[in-house]
Amino acid sequence: MSGRARLALCAWAATLMSACALLPLVEQTSWILQAAFLLGVQTTVGALTRRVPLARPLTVAAQALVTLLLLTLFFARQQALVGLVPGPEAFQHFGTLLQTGAEDVGRYTTPAPLTDGIRLMMVGGVVVVGLVVDTLAVTFRSAAPAGLPLLALYSVAAGLSDDLEWLSFLVAAAGYLILLLAEGRERLSQWGRVFAGAPRGPGADSAAGAVAPVRTGRRIGVVALGIALIPLPTINGGLLGAAGTGVGTGPGGGGTISAVNPLVSLRDSLNVDEDRQVMSYRTNTEDTQDLYLRIVSLDEFDGTAWKPSQRRIEDVPNRLPTPTGLGPDVKRTEIETRISAAKDYGQDWLPMPYPATGVNISGDWRYEPVGRTLVGDHGQNTRGLQYTVKSLIVQPTAQQLASAPEPPPALKREYTKLPGSLPSVVARTARQVTAGSANNYERAVKLQDWFAVSGGFTYDTEVQVGSGSSAIARFLRDKEGFCVHFSFAMASMARSLGIPARVAVGFTPGSPQADGSMTVGLRDAHAWPELYFEGVGWTRFEPTPNRGSTPSYTQPEVPGGTGLPDVARPTQSASTAPSSEPSASESCAGRGQQAQACESESPTVAVGSGGGSSKLLLGLGIALAALAVLALPLLPMMYRLRVRARRLGAHGRTAEGVAVHTLAVWEEVTDTAWDFGIAPDESQTPRKAAARIVRLGHLDEGATAAVHRLAAAVEQVLYAPRPQQAAGLAEDARRVEDSLRTHAGRSTRLRALLAPRSTVRVVWAASARWTAFTAGLSARRPTLRRPSNQNG
Repeated sequence: MSGRARLALCAWAATLMSACALLPLVEQTSWILQAAFLLGVQTTVGALTRRVPLARPLTVAAQALVTLLLLTLFFARQQALVGLVPGPEAFQHFGTLLQTGAEDVGRYTTPAPLTDGIRLMMVGGVVVVGLVVDTLAVTFRSAAPAGLPLLALYSVAAGLSDDLEWLSFLVAAAGYLILLLAEGRERLSQWGRVFAGAPRGPGADSAAGAVAPVRTGRRIGVVALGIALIPLPTINGGLLGAAGTGVGTGPGGGGTISAVNPLVSLRDSLNVDEDRQVMSYRTNTEDTQDLYLRIVSLDEFDGTAWKPSQRRIEDVPNRLPTPTGLGPDVKRTEIETRISAAKDYGQDWLPMPYPATGVNISGDWRYEPVGRTLVGDHGQNTRGLQYTVKSLIVQPTAQQLASAPEPPPALKREYTKLPGSLPSVVARTARQVTAGSANNYERAVKLQDWFAVSGGFTYDTEVQVGSGSSAIARFLRDKEGFCVHFSFAMASMARSLGIPARVAVGFTPGSPQADGSMTVGLRDAHAWPELYFEGVGWTRFEPTPNRGSTPSYTQPEVPGGTGLPDVARPTQSASTAPSSEPSASESCAGRGQQAQACESESPTVAVGSGGGSSKLLLGLGIALAALAVLALPLLPMMYRLRVRARRLGAHGRTAEGVAVHTLAVWEEVTDTAWDFGIAPDESQTPRKAAARIVRLGHLDEGATAAVHRLAAAVEQVLYAPRPQQAAGLAEDARRVEDSLRTHAGRSTRLRALLAPRSTVRVVWAASARWTAFTAGLSARRPTLRRPSNQNG
């Protein structure tokens, strides 16, 4: 085999080895065989054309043409000429598959089912990367830059998979090293016989006793791989990283649980471009604003992570015991809720209203009595599960909370523990905020109001969670964060004041549907603090601004004479979150990372400093640069997805926040119509613009009603003296988009996805800024006047 042919074979192997990192992303692995075959044909065509020889651009063109024909044969045979030659219909079919594949990626968690769209994205992506690698390493004889597309391929897998193992990195890196060594050998062979060092002793054969440079290169490669693997164990560390294997592995009838990863990477879930339903439920109460679906409570803070303490688990009793601390004088109502989990939502811990009094469920589930939670045993999870929960709606009064006696000493001692590494500013700030309070209830309400209203905090899901024991101190200083920051900070401050506190993670109530059910999505994931009051028990508070609902017992108008400051508090109704109201809660579900556990505000495992970190950061920078180049054609689509998520996202509870959100949703609807070919007409009123979108977009009945509701909401915020919040605006916008997509042709849908017309607003905005900038310069430039010819 010639050196060039050997190099081509190594390029094929390196691409395939890097593609193996994608295997955990889908349920079936058959696609890798298809990709290997296409890569093999592509490599063979390149080898043959180089032997002719053809010019380098013609070699690449021949490989690309044959690859396109094979992709057409596998994915668009029925739409192609003679099943092989792609025509307009075949390209439209490719576009449809890519669009459905993108939707499937947003709909499913990993491992996702291998749909036709996902198969095309994975096989096509691997083949394109293989073509780039072969072109760089073989056609242009430059193997080193070929590492960039290989790194980009691995980085995509690492970014989408939560459990990519070190073996995947080892395989991908080994493939790249094989490619480099093959190129080095091929270059050396052009000089003749591989040269060697001096003989090791008298009479020794110099050829046999020498250590060839290629062998030395292999040894260096092995050592480099070993060094590169050193920092990998710290990569998976996190605020709520998987910290144990005790969950769900017991033999039944006993055992303990020690750690939990109920939700993973909350921030990513809250920032997803399209919400995904994780469960739905029906309940026999009309008041669902406080019906939080609780997964687990985190009651141990060691300065590094909040997590559940080690607890004993037991068989699920027919009737759960009365909640700890709940006295007979507190008003309560028992309700029944029927919950259905999505087939792609696999959670080891069972989401339930709190406090549950009975659970009717099938499968291997165990009960943890301290946290009143159910955990799956023997691999049991919630995928496609249906179950019924009886629970209590507990309604204490402010007076009952204010007059609560001291909790039991053992309970207080356990739930007021704080690590010695916690910065002193946390306790000092807690004392300052609650100064003048007469009891723990007043202190708790003041803390809640300080975070949610008067403290100047901003809700932002893109803020880094932070690491180290000073994470809470940084949050108190910067005053930006999301539910994890607020709940963990309030729980820590409450403990510093001697109030027993813990953090609950789960979901807020979700969004009402026309059939009377409620749906819960990824963006409804949430974290909130629970504080203990003797006689009432564990009590929910809501410090996160613009999320969830403020408990009625913390409202200033409730009677009780506790002397609470009469400050404006968030409204009790749920805010309009991206999932669709009235539960605009973005909880802590999954950096799920999809439906999974809330990232804790506590520190991540620190990556070691020094050379290992530098190499890791350098590799990450190279990967990001490569991904940026490859993603350049997708920038318009990514921009629109980001703008849509921001416009349909959460908003403030004030009148100004409601008005801004309503106008943003309306702008999103008009831009969506524009993307589907209905250009906006700024001269029309909202009502006429809505009628025009209905007429030209051929909207169905539901979408027609939705767009008219939006137009009415816009007129209300524009002309009403006091704008009122309208529920379901984001859901109405999505309903209009779905109807426009349904009635549009394939080419129109493809253009709306990949090249949306409304992105021209970016150009307009840049042009306006440039005009304003030049006008400002002209205004500041001194004016020179020509001297007058008149004599004095």
